[in-house]
Amino acid sequence: MIGLIGQKGEMTQFYDEQGQVVPVTAIEVGRCVVVGLRTREKHGYCAVQVGWGEASKRQRTKPYEGYFKKAGLPVMRAVHEFRVESVDGFQPGQELKVDLFKPGDYVSVTGWTKGRGFAGGMKRWGWSGGPASHGSMSHRRIGSLGAGSSPGRVLPGRTLPGHYGCERVTVKNLKVVRVEPDTGVIYVKGAVPGYRGSQLLIRKAE
Repeated sequence: MIGLIGQKGEMTQFYDEQGQVVPVTAIEVGRCVVVGLRTREKHGYCAVQVGWGEASKRQRTKPYEGYFKKAGLPVMRAVHEFRVESVDGFQPGQELKVDLFKPGDYVSVTGWTKGRGFAGGMKRWGWSGGPASHGSMSHRRIGSLGAGSSPGRVLPGRTLPGHYGCERVTVKNLKVVRVEPDTGVIYVKGAVPGYRGSQLLIRKAE
């Protein structure tokens, strides 16, 4: 299903018809352009390649520039492929706007979570931790991991301290609260992954 690329904006809140506060996240879509098409006859599947943003100097390698030159488009910051049933109605250079979605629609938003570095078990997995007082020195330590002499090993899947964050996550079924075609901003109910300015993919929820 076709979608859009954007970046995370600020969080704010709106009031609905009943006067209830609704927390929302602004997603700044801006200009999304069809860069290329994948057809079932030539590639074995149907997809639309969508470009977004302006590429930095660091991104402008000759192969990357050549790809856009072939399409007759300026070099873009990001390109993502959206699988579709048919590419009919799409052509390179076609602009996709936020009016692809309307208030009341449900969308899935994909992004990268904030990186938190090396984290302990309490932060990473929500462990309860050890005793807080009465002489205990093991407030946030690991504690016992195994199960005695049988099986005599740490079982696979055991939650442990380690790298936390920087994971690709999809938040599903977020309600579209407001769409602003003039500014290219979509407001969705709730939170989305990542920090402000991070890249997001927005698709209609399946």
